[in-house]
Amino acid sequence: MAFTSAITQRDVWGSMAVSIGTFTNDVSDEGGNIATGLNRCYGLILQPGGAGNACVVNETFTANGLDGSAITIVTDAGVDGNWLAFGDQHT
Repeated sequence: MAFTSAITQRDVWGSMAVSIGTFTNDVSDEGGNIATGLNRCYGLILQPGGAGNACVVNETFTANGLDGSAITIVTDAGVDGNWLAFGDQHT
């Protein structure tokens, strides 16, 4: 298994579109791309599962992407967690 991410909820908060989802790493994976489903992503908040696990965004915002504004993250090996992205309209 490799890095995977999924959108679990979409909403609009004021003038911002919001996508919420999960990411999963295999035991030796250290991150991958989160497809936010946004046309333009202004920010991404990561919440790793477990104590002492690190996650960082490896991207320059504002991100425009052909892959649904895919945002690259780097994690400790095997870390799973949740994410929240905000930006312009869903694709």
